[in-house]
Formats: sequence, C-alpha cells, structure tokens
Amino acid sequence: MKNLRIVFMGTPEFAVATLGSLLINGFNIVAVVTTPDKPSGRGRKIKKSAVKEFAEISSLPIMQPANLKDPGFINELKNLNADIFIVVAFRMLPEIIWKMPSIGTINLHASLLPDYRGAAPINHAIINGESVTGVTTFFIDDKIDTGSILMREEIQIFPFENAGDLHDRLMKHGARLVIRTLADITDNNIKPQPQSRLIIPGKSLKHAPKINPEFCIIDWNKDALSIHNFIRGLAPYPCAKSFFKNDSSSLTFKVFESLPNITSHSYEPGQLISDGKHFLRVACKDGFIGIANLQLEGKTRMSSVEFLRGFRIDDYAVMVS
Repeated sequence: MKNLRIVFMGTPEFAVATLGSLLINGFNIVAVVTTPDKPSGRGRKIKKSAVKEFAEISSLPIMQPANLKDPGFINELKNLNADIFIVVAFRMLPEIIWKMPSIGTINLHASLLPDYRGAAPINHAIINGESVTGVTTFFIDDKIDTGSILMREEIQIFPFENAGDLHDRLMKHGARLVIRTLADITDNNIKPQPQSRLIIPGKSLKHAPKINPEFCIIDWNKDALSIHNFIRGLAPYPCAKSFFKNDSSSLTFKVFESLPNITSHSYEPGQLISDGKHFLRVACKDGFIGIANLQLEGKTRMSSVEFLRGFRIDDYAVMVS
C-alpha cells in the first residue's frame, strides 16, 4: 500500500489535512498539484495556496498549471507514472487527467453523497437545518460529484455549530477516511457503489451550489430558525449580511452569531428592538433574531454590546430582504 505512487491535487486548508495524513502514514507522494499563486487582499500581494505552503515545508514536488489541458502539464503528469490521483477541494479535472492513473482518481467530498453535490456542501447542510452530514470518497467521472462511491462516514451537526466549526471537524474525518479508502483499495476489500443505488425513488436530491454575494442577504420575512441556520451556515465566511437604513443612507453589516427566539409578537419583520446598550434583536416571521456578533461595513467584528456603544440604533431600521 505504501508503495503506491500518488499525485495529490488540492488548494485550500481543507485539503492540507489529507495531504498531511498521507505523509504521516508513509505514503509516497510523487507530486502535488495546486492552483497558481495569485494576488490577494487590498495590497494585492501574491499569495500561495494553503496546499502549496504545506508542500513546500514538506519538500514535495509542486506543479501549478494555469490550464489543466496544457499539453506540457499533461505530459509531465504522465511521466510521473502515478498509480492513483487523490483530489481534495480542487478544480474539475478534464477526462484525459482523471482517467490517467491505473487505479483511478479518487475525490474526498464533504457530504454524504449523492446529497449535496457541488461547491459548498458544508454551508448548505447547515443552512438547510440538517442534523447529520458526513464525508465521502468516490471515483471521479465526467460529471461533478457523481462517481461511484468508495466509502462514507456520517458525522453529527451540533445545533449551534457554524460552517467554520463543521469544516474543521469534517477536514479531520475526511483525512482519516482517505487513508481507510486507500487501505481497502490496496487490499481489494472495497467495491465501488454507483450513486444511483443510494437515490431514493421520488425523493429530490439536495444540492450545494457555489455561494455568491446575493445569496448571503438575510430575508427577515422568514422564520427565526431558518434565519439562524442561514447565519451559522455562512459563518465565519462569507457571512450572512443585511442593511441598516434610514432616510439618507444604507449601511451593510455582517452577522456572525445569532440567537433565535420563537415567540408571537406584533412587530413587522425587520424591525429593530434594542435598549441601546445591552441587546440587539430583529423581528422576523415567528419571533426574533438576537444578534450576538456583527461587523459594520468598514469596521472590525464586535459584540452587539460593543457595537451599541458607538452606534445610534434608534436612527435606523433593517432592510427586510
């Protein structure tokens, strides 16, 4: 098993745990493929991917193709004579690449496939109020997240856990699942299972599309639990957002942490309730959302108590949606 020639492909921090686990367990990583360095932040400084930074520290060969179909890159990849490619949080691969290794190309996905195929499975699982999610390893095919499943592991989602918390737990579980998957592949103890066998007739699959800025706007007309799940499903990044407004201005703010309170009331959705010192709540369909932690546009993140010290909340209302 340890003699397998492995090419690892990944970009963000989520992928680093798996790469580290492969090294700790003595696997032979012949190359790491990650995205090119790119300008980032206000200063537009060149930034390396988390995977590249780790690969450099670990003295691993690094490939950073701008175009995955570039003939030079493809030839270089072929010359590595890899037995298997392992992909974690990377780009969609062209067929000429994922068909290249003798065993195949396996992907780690942060959901219990076939549900939550797509770019943001962790966020959407929490937003939808799921109590269980998981990690899945599968063979890549010509569509996104549809290949035959190798292994799955269920993981509980805690009621007040946010996407960042769940990301960190799934990252560790996923790394261990990849090691178990490789062990079973090597020992011929695993039989790939088509995802079609796990699809319940008549039941719609849940999807996890990429999250864009427009999606992140809070709709205060919804019920308290849905809004609370929406906030924690987008925290700490990219974050749910709303707008303080008055007759002359509109100020964007992000909400990092909320407390739902389901109760009957006579307020209009979006109406602000505060004593100006200790608490900040927004009325919604069936109760209130207590805002515990927020960030006003151009300011730093702070508690609602800190925020109220320097902001005259009585001068504003909240844009409903």
